[in-house]
Amino acid sequence: MCGIWALFGSDECLSVQCLSAMKIAHRGPDAFRFENVNGFTNCCFGFHRLAVVDQLYGMQPIRVKKFPYLWLCYNGEIYNFKQLQKQFGFEYQTLVDGEVILHLYNRGGIEQTASMLDGVFAFILLDTANRKVFLARDTYGVRPLFKVLTDDGFLGVCSEAKGLINLKHSTSLCSKVEPFLPGHYEVLDLKPSGKVVSVELVKFHSCKDEPLHVACDTVEALPSAGFDLETVKSNIRILFENAVRKRLMAHRRIGCLLSGGLDSSLVAAVLLKLMKEIDINYPLQTFAIGMENSPDLLAARKVAAHIGSEHHEVILNTEEGIQAIEEVIFSLETYDITTIRASIGMYLVSKYIQKKTDSVVIFSGEGSDELTQGYIYFHKAPSPEEAAEESERLLKELYLFDVLRADRTTAAHGLELRVPFLDHRFTSYYLSLPAELRIPKNGIEKYLLRLSFEDSNLLPKEILWRPKEAFSDGIASVKKSWFSILQDYIDQQVDDLLLEKAAEKYPFNPPKTKESYYYRQIFEKHYPGRSSWLPHYWMPRWVKATDPSARTLKHYKSATQE
Repeated sequence: MCGIWALFGSDECLSVQCLSAMKIAHRGPDAFRFENVNGFTNCCFGFHRLAVVDQLYGMQPIRVKKFPYLWLCYNGEIYNFKQLQKQFGFEYQTLVDGEVILHLYNRGGIEQTASMLDGVFAFILLDTANRKVFLARDTYGVRPLFKVLTDDGFLGVCSEAKGLINLKHSTSLCSKVEPFLPGHYEVLDLKPSGKVVSVELVKFHSCKDEPLHVACDTVEALPSAGFDLETVKSNIRILFENAVRKRLMAHRRIGCLLSGGLDSSLVAAVLLKLMKEIDINYPLQTFAIGMENSPDLLAARKVAAHIGSEHHEVILNTEEGIQAIEEVIFSLETYDITTIRASIGMYLVSKYIQKKTDSVVIFSGEGSDELTQGYIYFHKAPSPEEAAEESERLLKELYLFDVLRADRTTAAHGLELRVPFLDHRFTSYYLSLPAELRIPKNGIEKYLLRLSFEDSNLLPKEILWRPKEAFSDGIASVKKSWFSILQDYIDQQVDDLLLEKAAEKYPFNPPKTKESYYYRQIFEKHYPGRSSWLPHYWMPRWVKATDPSARTLKHYKSATQE
């Protein structure tokens, strides 16, 4: 996890512009570099480093003797860089996984490069010999990337939007800052003036397609094909374990978020098992956050005891949670209701990890709900086919919601997030299964995933079959959910009259509740006029919901009702 920033064709003094690069300093607390491009005085790179691999030669932009005309700034981890080296005979000059991008590009161009990378990434690649600039982002947008391109060819690129919104340009303040689409690469021509022209934007991978890099995977071919249940369950276990294993690549201490729900519990259990297998000589630290005796804390405690992790509990108090709202919204760059609710706990637990421990590489369970149909509202899907379509829609939009939350809340505290459920191979296999197999069964969501691990003894049965609990709800007590605590506080902060006139003040995505109005006010304070970054609010489908919380849906049962 790092912060990348680059400008091409700046009319303003670069030493002034580079102040914008400091807005993302939290993403790389270990080192900072600002570098001009030879021969292009108005082009530069900025890089904030979190040193996770190759402490000596890991600074960026990466340049190697073999390709003096290539400049690379990237944020991410490429898990198959050693397999690619073996397959193509690449000679690396550093231990940095991202160096493979230079070799792949030199060998086969940008299309092959983006398609062959097994990992999470956002990168800016400059080829001064051919006067090209390339941007690319991984399939699910696990690593963030924003860009601004003016009509006269000034390009700004950054890991977070906050590093671009205050850039100066001769025509105006840069206006259209937008997220770079996941699963795409863009080709731009670099003019002698340093300005650029966009040539094409190409989608190189879709979540349903088996990735090209399967040929370079540690599990090359699944032992058996077909959709009989035993085969499917075995393949799910093999691919999930493989997804966790490849993510163990790190020179810094590994930890794991543990809410006590199915997803984070599975990640933690498999992670600890594999760490033992490869003789990692420190205990796995797991981290849970919640109010005293909240469902998540109790469940996480049970999982930690079962798997034998060094468990840490962060007790959330209401005042601390409420005080964090503004800094959370600033970090997130969104005003989505459920994203903000769920981010407060994750932001505070990340703050604890940074201050009190030496864990830096943090595993988490994001992506499972979207992939395995874990949201409560999937019980209401009209048909398996519609449920499958909804699952794909959610995966495509992850970069706006859960993945955005997971990246920003951890990156704000200099941590690197790893999400095995979003492994390209695992997701494409799961999405290839018949729609009927993937739907909730017997009133239980994620039925197939649970069933696949039932005989593994990785988790206690009551955790493996624990019903879905939204992160923002599970951290609160059973009696009063976190969202209702937030609403009680916000009710006192927003006047009824303001809410009545909300649609006039905020015509795009107008707030419908005091809570959403309160979040929007804070967002507009930091990012005025940028409401289009969120195309729509996250809300459940097929139910008449006015609130995104699972606890407002009829299917939800609290422990007190059972």
